Amino acid sequence: MALKKYKPMTAGTRWRIGNAYAEITTNEPEKSLLEPVKRSGGRNFQGRRAMRYIGGGHKKHYRIIDFKRNKHAVEATVASIEYDPNRTAFIALLTYTDGEKRYILAPQGLQVGAKIIAGEDVAPEIGNALLLKNMPLGTNVHNIELQPGQGGKMARSAGSSAQLTNKEEKYAILKMPSGELRKVLINCYATVGVVSNSDHNLETAGKAGVNRWKGIRPRVRGVAMNPVDHPMGGGEGKASGGHPRSRTGKYAKGEKTRTKGKGSDKMIIQRRDGKKLTK
Repeated sequence: MALKKYKPMTAGTRWRIGNAYAEITTNEPEKSLLEPVKRSGGRNFQGRRAMRYIGGGHKKHYRIIDFKRNKHAVEATVASIEYDPNRTAFIALLTYTDGEKRYILAPQGLQVGAKIIAGEDVAPEIGNALLLKNMPLGTNVHNIELQPGQGGKMARSAGSSAQLTNKEEKYAILKMPSGELRKVLINCYATVGVVSNSDHNLETAGKAGVNRWKGIRPRVRGVAMNPVDHPMGGGEGKASGGHPRSRTGKYAKGEKTRTKGKGSDKMIIQRRDGKKLTK
């Protein structure tokens, strides 16, 4: 993808680095694949604020994405590459030979007019979805299922992919974007390629208003509050506030966040920190 560096015409564009959207081919989404998105503004069913710092934002529709890729042995043509306001990756509109249209996550390098297909043992080419057991070792994949038929759950954000490193009986060994080594059932589907918009993490907002477009309101720092409002509040002058923690006193750094004895622990061979969990 290409990034766009703005000229410092205003304070908001001085440090802004945006997306040039060079891969995008149309600004009009497929209407039959749109659903309304209802905004809560952080309010619960009583209309009272349940979450802080949520509200406003640009109107948008949800694009129905085919994560299951369950239309097997039917060839599709890429009609367009589009922007999706609900995710960091770009999406591709497919037109199947029987006339049906579906959105999928667009892999990097997928061009308009390309032919792609899903099936158990199709060719491992960019955009094709097939079983992990039929993929050659070393293949980069995304939109990976955790259970057969469940639909893709892993490696779906911009620029992410997992690498198929090994196959052992009924499991495929994947190296995840975090470096974690994980076992996945070999009968699960995955899509070949790396997710598009890989330079998304290099973008810079440039001004607070960009977050307001996303529906994010200004966040008050804990150290700027009074002691009655936050554990890190109070003190004379600009006090550090002590160890970073949440409003309820939960430490923000150092504590493990994964549930002990989680069922999927047996599927993890090596965590991203290099610690091995299974023998």
